[in-house]
Amino acid sequence: MEKLLEIKEIKKTFYKKKIPFVAVDNICFDVEKGECFGLVGESGCGKSTIAKIITHLITPDTGSVLLNGEETLFLRGKKERKLYQDIQMVFQTPQDSFDPRRTLGDGIMESMRNQGMKKHQAKERMYELLEMVELPGEFASRYPHEVSGGQCQRAAIARALAPNPQLMICDEATSALDVTVQAQIVELLNKLREEQGLSLLLICHDLALVQKLCDRVLVMYKGGGVEQGVPDEVIQNPQNEYTKILVDSVF
Repeated sequence: MEKLLEIKEIKKTFYKKKIPFVAVDNICFDVEKGECFGLVGESGCGKSTIAKIITHLITPDTGSVLLNGEETLFLRGKKERKLYQDIQMVFQTPQDSFDPRRTLGDGIMESMRNQGMKKHQAKERMYELLEMVELPGEFASRYPHEVSGGQCQRAAIARALAPNPQLMICDEATSALDVTVQAQIVELLNKLREEQGLSLLLICHDLALVQKLCDRVLVMYKGGGVEQGVPDEVIQNPQNEYTKILVDSVF
């Protein structure tokens, strides 16, 4: 398969009171087109830092981030704005990612309007996106606090789909939901991947979820990658001691 995203030897160090803390330590992996790739590990292992580097929220000390073979770390202007369209994020707590003073419909339309789409076109597309994530059109007029966590997460996924991204990063996107709703969101993500040809980078601490959704997985520990492979192989025959502990804690 063709590579969409390539992460090459990324390193990021933070300093607290001049004391260095290596958050990401020479991480390498790639995400193929149409693939779901999982980053799994305990809190603080560097998963979300990688997501922030990919989306230009922070800059790494060293390394490369390539999208379709093009270095993205130094993009500016129009090319950087295009990157923000090509890569979209879905967060852990969807209510916090929406403006509480605006309706879900407005939130979904915002990126389209910012791209210059006329209001009636953006509105039409917004209703298409709601249908795509299996929400009734009436949800367009609701506010974030008026819907459940699962419903709001579906709206957040619709918003992320609005710019027609190539890659969607799901950062603990199901961890705040109950088990039944988690399963529904996983089913939706799988459906979107198949129907839209979307690539997913799933960031989570749940190996069971990774096993259901991902084609490949990278296990992280203290900023480094300790094991990579097909989820079933990693879970059934872990080679690294930390991976064994992680598997034992879930299964």
